[in-house]
Formats: sequence, C-alpha cells, structure tokens
Amino acid sequence: MNSRTLIPAPVNEPVLSYAPGSLERAKFYARLSELKSRKTEIPLIIGGEEVRTGKKHEIRSPYDHGQVIGKVHEGGVPEIRKAVAAAAKARADWAHTPFEARAAVFLKAADLLAEDWRWTLNAATMLNQSKNLHQAEIDSACELIDFYRFNPHFAQDIYAQQPSSSRGTWNRMQFRPLEGFVYAVTPFNFTAIAGNLPTAPALMGNTVVWKPSGAAMLSGYFIMKLLEKAGLPPGVINMVSGPSGPITDTLLASPDFAGVHFTGSTPVFRSMWNTTARNLPVYKSYPRLVGETGGKDFVVVHASADPDAVAAALVRGAFEFQGQKCSAASRAYVPSDLWPRVRRAVKDMLASIEVGSPEDPGNFVNAVIDRRAFEKIKGYIVAAKRDKSNKIVSGGVCDDSAGYFIHPTVVESADPRSVTMCEEIFGPLLTVHVYPEKKWKQTLKLADTTSPYALTGAVFARDRKAIQEAELGLENAAGNFYINDKPTGAVVGQQPFGGGRASGTNDKAGSFLNLIRWTSARTIKETFDPPTDYRYPWMGREKKT
Repeated sequence: MNSRTLIPAPVNEPVLSYAPGSLERAKFYARLSELKSRKTEIPLIIGGEEVRTGKKHEIRSPYDHGQVIGKVHEGGVPEIRKAVAAAAKARADWAHTPFEARAAVFLKAADLLAEDWRWTLNAATMLNQSKNLHQAEIDSACELIDFYRFNPHFAQDIYAQQPSSSRGTWNRMQFRPLEGFVYAVTPFNFTAIAGNLPTAPALMGNTVVWKPSGAAMLSGYFIMKLLEKAGLPPGVINMVSGPSGPITDTLLASPDFAGVHFTGSTPVFRSMWNTTARNLPVYKSYPRLVGETGGKDFVVVHASADPDAVAAALVRGAFEFQGQKCSAASRAYVPSDLWPRVRRAVKDMLASIEVGSPEDPGNFVNAVIDRRAFEKIKGYIVAAKRDKSNKIVSGGVCDDSAGYFIHPTVVESADPRSVTMCEEIFGPLLTVHVYPEKKWKQTLKLADTTSPYALTGAVFARDRKAIQEAELGLENAAGNFYINDKPTGAVVGQQPFGGGRASGTNDKAGSFLNLIRWTSARTIKETFDPPTDYRYPWMGREKKT
C-alpha cells in the first residue's frame, strides 16, 4: 500500500553444465531414481482439490515403453464443468488481487524452481518426454524460470502505459482481465510452454482451465504442485485431463469462454477457431484466440557461407530433441558448390552421434514421444526412400523394440517440392535441396513459397548483401529469423517467439505482446471541476450596437 512496486530486474537463468562429478548431476540422478520408483498417481486439480475419477491409464517412458512411470485419472464432461465453475468462483478475488501479490506467486515459483524443484521438473521431463540432461535443463528449468521472472516485468511495463491528461482532468487506463475463463492447451514438447500458457493469463488476473498434453502429464502435474507451493490460490488454474474432443467442446460452448492460449497443430487450432466462430452468439464477449501452431522451418545457405558452421547448425537445429521442436530445421537449401563440403561435415558429425536412452548422457538423440509419432515419422522415411528423386545421406534406421528410436535422417531431394520438403514431420528428418549456386534469388522465392508455415528460419552467408536480400525476400516467411545461427533456441526476453501464416497468431511468448492479449483495457476519465450548465461560450450572441 502507498508505494510504487518495482519488479526485480529479470536476468536469464544460467544453464547448469551437469558435467561428470558435478553436484547438479548427482542431485538430478537422485531425483530421477526417486520419481522412477514412485510411479506418480496424477489426479485432476480443480478448485485446489485433487480429483480422482478412478478412470485411469498408465503412462510410460518413450525411451523404455516397458517402464511405467505413473497413472493418470481421466476426466469427463462433469469434471470439465466443475473446472469452469471453479474458475468462475475464483475470478473476482483473483482479478482484484493487487498486481504485486499476483506477481509474487510467479516470482516465488521461479526461485523455487531455481533450487530443489529444478531436479524434480527436469527429471519428470526426462522420464515423460525423453529429454536428455541438457534439453531438460534449458527447457523445464531455465526457460520456465525466465517466463516466471520476465513476465511480471513485462506486465509492469504494460500497466505503466498511461494516457496524457489535460488541465482539469485525470485520464487513466485500466488493464482488466478478460470477462470469463481462459482455456490453456499445451503440447508435450516443451515443459516451459506447458508452464507458461496457463500462467501468462493468470498473471494478468484471469482464471484458467488448463489441459496439458496427454503425453506430458507427469511434468504438468509437478508444474501445478510447484505453483501451489508458491502460493497460487485455489481455482485460479484448474488442471484437467481426458479426451481432447469432449473437453474442448464443453469449454468452447460455455458463455464464460473468454480466450484460448494454445500451442499445438494447425488443424486443431483451425478447428477451435471455427467452433468459436459458430458459438459467437453464445459468448459474453469476443474470445481472444492466441495460438502457436505448425512449422516447416528452413535454413537457406548462400555460396559465401562457412560450410562447417552450416553443418553444425543443421545437425543441432534438426536433431536436438529428436527434431520435436516447433522451430526445428526441417528443410535446407544449399548451393551446389558448397554442398559436397557441407554434406561431408554433416555425415561425419552424424557418424559420431549416439542414439539411446536420455538417462545415458552420452546419447545426443533419444526417443520420439510415442508410437503414433514413431509410425508417422517412419512412414515419411519409408516414402522418402522409395522416391527416386531422393538420396538418403544418413540415417533411416527406426527401432521400436525397447523405445521409440529413430536415427537422425538426412534426405537429399532433387525435387524442391517433394513431400518431405513441404510437409511438417516433427521428427529427426531433414531434407536438403541442392540448388544451382547462381540461382540465389530464385531460391529465396522458393523457400518463401514452398510451405504455408512461417515460424522460424535461418540464412547463412558471409556476404552482407546476400544477408540483406534474405532478410527482405523472407520477410514474411518466419516470425523468428536467424542470421548465421540455427533456427532453434529462442530465449525469453531476447528472442520473443511466434510466427504467422499457418504457424499461428504471432503473439510472441516471452514479451509484452503476449501478455497484453489477456487484458481488456478500460479508459477512465475523471473531471475535477465539472461544468454546471449546458451552455458553451460560443453560444453567446454579439450585442447589437
């Protein structure tokens, strides 16, 4: 009270090394062993209560599908309606909770996650999503900590945006939460996204019904327990699980539906958008639809590029976390004069990569998320091998005997419009088109028009003119554009993330642009000495002389 609060200046969380013999490695593996033996039972969490429906299914590690790591209680329509009611009940108190009190919950969560909770969330992410030590650390620890520290800072900046006032009046802008609940739908591939999508609207005073991916319920559960530990009041975020169709249909039919915060596939988001449009007469207000969807991310290489830098970017950009990043490099355009050197360097790197369990830190590539993903990616590889316009540069091995392992696969395609050059695959498969070196500008046009997506992309060149041409020619082809770097690894506060076209609404997670979408502004004008007569001075008539 009677003070102006300043959020602590956010700094990106340092990434721990987990080097052999390090304290963090010992703590991590101890927590991993504990979680493996615990076999966590995961309820729905509605209004602060753990709801156990009795309808359960097992969850298993993608890298060891014989290993049961927990059981998830599935909800149905009654539980979803209960979650909506809980969000409505909590809304008034939470919306009128002072900003500094709301921010304190997430700042505390960040500090808890920077300490002992780090091992829990990282271990859950490895077990449930097959992320290795480094990928879990940069995701479920560092990026989520960054969201919880940077978002309050961005929110503070939003609230500080106030209109000017003329003499005798005072104008203010109130950034209200939306009138209703926000539906957060989160993917399996980033624990940080799962932790940000429900909490960004909550920070701005909204209440939320959150459905984590069914393939990432273990890490989702521990995010909820972390937030509870940090002091999040009951009902502000309600975690539900179960079949996506009935959950979404129930929520989008509610008059209190105020918005969706979504990361997932383009077809699902479009379906939600269509359903929302049909239901518009039902809603109290026009819902906010914020989504980050598919990608067919590119690397365009100029003849002046450093071939070794290109090769390293392709290997890291395409195959870290098995290519299951929205931003992963999936197609590349390499000039004919540079391709032999790039090809050799890529093959040499891939020859040294080990594939296997993420519990073994020597394995760079681990399992894809589940059997459905395995079969889909395997299908693309089989089709690519049959296509006479393709050559398999490396990989192509698929093995599901113990876990869902697909070796990093590089396809050289003579057809720039081949299936694997155009379609989103979401796995460890990179397709390279080798173009005549003199057709640089035509290749930029090709990269721009091949895919309906526009999420991330990169250009490699040492020629500054070529870089400028790529920046201009690919201006609308990527919401996150990288120069001489892989198209993955956006950092909160440094590279706000999101894309356009079929890749989403480009509302930039990790910036004020996303947070402002969860507010509904009200302008307030106060007049200190209001007029007491309707007449204006101009209404006076000139006196006749």
